[in-house]
Amino acid sequence: MSRLFEQGAPVELDGLTDAWLLDGKGGGERLGGAQVANCEPMDGQWLWMHLDYSRPAVQAWMYRYSQLHELTVEALLQAETRPRCVVADNGLLIFLRGVNLNPGADPEDMVSLRIWMGEGRIYTLGLRHLLSLDDLRELMARGTGPEGQGDFLVMLVNLLLDRVGRVIDDLYDRVDELEESVLTVSGHEQRGELASIRRQAITLRRFLAPQREALNRLAAERSALFSNEHHLYLREASDRLTRFVEDLDAARERAGVVHESLVSNLTEQTNNRMYILSVIAAVFLPLSFVTGLLGINVGGIPGAESSLGFFLVVLGMLLLAVGLLGFFRWRRWF
Repeated sequence: MSRLFEQGAPVELDGLTDAWLLDGKGGGERLGGAQVANCEPMDGQWLWMHLDYSRPAVQAWMYRYSQLHELTVEALLQAETRPRCVVADNGLLIFLRGVNLNPGADPEDMVSLRIWMGEGRIYTLGLRHLLSLDDLRELMARGTGPEGQGDFLVMLVNLLLDRVGRVIDDLYDRVDELEESVLTVSGHEQRGELASIRRQAITLRRFLAPQREALNRLAAERSALFSNEHHLYLREASDRLTRFVEDLDAARERAGVVHESLVSNLTEQTNNRMYILSVIAAVFLPLSFVTGLLGINVGGIPGAESSLGFFLVVLGMLLLAVGLLGFFRWRRWF
């Protein structure tokens, strides 16, 4: 096979994360910049390049040497993307998203992956590190990677979904823990955790729902890159992603139900406290009236000249308080 890139392609490309020459048997050879520039795949071999699209050198290389139409390159380099699949330049232009499992990152801050695949070449472009690509590289290093470009896409999609599934399982576990804790301990800190779960579920669904449509389009696309078996695997991946979207909807609804239960418990606790304060106020209201009446500074206060006056007043107030409490108890007011 002739060389992939024309003479003059740069030997060193700033922003080339890595490149592999796949042997069509599940393995491959990792290439350096000079090897990529002079790459001449043999029959059955094909090239995969992963690039950082934010680098000016990569952007210039894509326009000059990628052999793709300008509109295709612009689509691959655009700042914001949503999952989709279109036919472009005798190949497929695919935009996918993977969960962000980098240290210190939020999983719902999903990583964009742009892919163009055609005869003899696959370009993937990204900005942030994607662990699913590391998984794919490990498979290729062990010789159990993709044997063709269709295999490459099917494996990559399933690796992306594997990590999405783990995040959704973790989301479900958090909801389960909150459901149990609401029955025993109700606190304001749980409301923040529930809000975080609902926000994460909504954000994940925002990108996974269109990704499901992209996989449906891929499964229906009649391309020479895909065999009937690939179409079957892509349909299975689409069904799997549909279940993930349904699980996210269920997790969000469960979080809403837990939130309602939590608010109900907090409201009940507040009402109970207010009720106790009301009972105390009802007991002390007549006592306050008596002390206020006896405390006026005029003559003729009963018992003012008696040495037992204070004792009798206190005793009467205690009897009044006990009587009120007994009345409330008899009326089952507490």
